[in-house]
Amino acid sequence: MNKKYRKAIIAGNWKMNKLPSESRAFVEELKPLLPRSKKKVCEVILCMPYPFIPIAQRGSKEKRLALGAQDVSAHDSGAFTGEVSAAMLKDIGCKYCIVGHSERRQYHGETDSEVNTKVHKLLEAGISPIICVGESLEQREKELTLDFVAYQVKAAIAGLGPKEIKRCVIAYEPIWAIGTGKTATADQAAEVCNGIRAVIRSMYDARVARSVSILYGGSMNPSNCAELLSKPDIDGGLIGGASLKVADLAFMINATADGAAGEDEGEAE
Repeated sequence: MNKKYRKAIIAGNWKMNKLPSESRAFVEELKPLLPRSKKKVCEVILCMPYPFIPIAQRGSKEKRLALGAQDVSAHDSGAFTGEVSAAMLKDIGCKYCIVGHSERRQYHGETDSEVNTKVHKLLEAGISPIICVGESLEQREKELTLDFVAYQVKAAIAGLGPKEIKRCVIAYEPIWAIGTGKTATADQAAEVCNGIRAVIRSMYDARVARSVSILYGGSMNPSNCAELLSKPDIDGGLIGGASLKVADLAFMINATADGAAGEDEGEAE
């Protein structure tokens, strides 16, 4: 991690788990376990199903924790039954929103063009997108990973200016490692995250590229997070199953915060 230029982030993706009534209790249990540094060394985000967000936020003044959604509509309003707009998310306190998750792409046929539209809608509403990219096992075996992920990144951020891309977070999630218990090796993950930063550098410049936080997702857990986070282009994690357990999530948050704090101290010297 290099925290001189960008945020360290641990984002939990609850997917379709828990009940709304459980979300507030989870937040209250997590609060005392969060880093207590006066300087925010790790941004902590919980991406919940829509109905949970107002409940988790209600009555909580925890400034060390941001709430996010797991998807957003590509439309502003209208006859789109079941859809939730960026303005609606902003109104209930969302600061972040996942877009382009492989499960949305696979089960709902979400295209790269739709991902790009959603990124623009979120930024217009003042919400930071967490843009998911990643290859299938077949693509990796055919050595297409870097080319495929580069295309996804370029498509997702098309039309964004330098100030807008700095508000985005990119999450590399190899499809073959999501919810399978399999994890890309730290070197594999680092290679792709470095490639993502190179794509951003080619589209903008080095200063913009080094300001964008890039996360690793795909079965990150307490046992492998330290090695993954030791890589300079991996700035945190988008955590699935392990984010449902307070102790596991707190461990990874503090491991990220400790690493970031240590690096900051080193750079200050």
